[in-house]
Amino acid sequence: MKLKIWFAETRPQFLLLSVVLAFLGSSVAWYDSLGTSRFSFHWGHALLAALGLLLCHISVNVLNDYFDYKSGIDIRTKRTHFSGGSGILPHRLMQPQAALIFGFAALGVTAAIGVFFWIVWGWGILPLGLLGILLVIFYSPWVTKHPFICLIAPGVGFGPLMVMGTHYVLVGRYDLVALFASFIPGFLVSNLLLINQFPDVKADAAGKRRHILIVFGRRAGAWVYASFAVATFLWVALAWRLGYFPAGTLLALLFLPLALATIKGLFQNAERVKPLIPYLGKNVIYTLATPLLLGIGFMIS
Repeated sequence: MKLKIWFAETRPQFLLLSVVLAFLGSSVAWYDSLGTSRFSFHWGHALLAALGLLLCHISVNVLNDYFDYKSGIDIRTKRTHFSGGSGILPHRLMQPQAALIFGFAALGVTAAIGVFFWIVWGWGILPLGLLGILLVIFYSPWVTKHPFICLIAPGVGFGPLMVMGTHYVLVGRYDLVALFASFIPGFLVSNLLLINQFPDVKADAAGKRRHILIVFGRRAGAWVYASFAVATFLWVALAWRLGYFPAGTLLALLFLPLALATIKGLFQNAERVKPLIPYLGKNVIYTLATPLLLGIGFMIS
């Protein structure tokens, strides 16, 4: 039973995202490796990188749970399948100190994996790794107090840091194709956090957070969401048109209609939590499916 609680504290329903992003970064590296003798694709390194991303994501979830509990946010919020924390700490199924240790332990193993790749490839991985660790540690206590940083930080962490990081540890260099690819989950994950904040606005405000919805209102947040969602698919088309993406990556455009439906539902229900919940689910679907299809597009090309 205790293992089940610890597993639930990781919020496993969200961890598929880091697996998809590891696949995307690996797919870009695979695409780079075709037709060249400069390097070969290393499956062991790809799996180790995926483990690192998974542990980093676990650390984010657990530490966020801890800080939201300590600030009182998780006590005030009404949980949904997509927001409001795990519920483990408010129901006293785990001691807060245990969650704090768990979160930092996962981050520590992530850092150890980063050190391994530093030994393999040298100092180039260090900027991404250090920025990632700082984002994990300071997200809840500091980033959430600054609206614009809070908006883009999730996208930076799950976009450029994860995707470019995975690509780098497989090929040992930075690449414009990987950078362009990383913007897709960048837009999507910033939007994922943004739309999931709609049910929690009152609790977040009481916990002294200052994100876009609290500072500028729900309507402004809906416009930001719409802009990021449309930018995601325009970016795919632009990267293909400029020659950075192969034609197969246009598969990622398949979920544009679902994104448009989610935008419409958000504008219609921005002030009402219960009718908005199905659109939180739709958002999760295309947030996972779009980078997955993008990765498949690189693989088949």
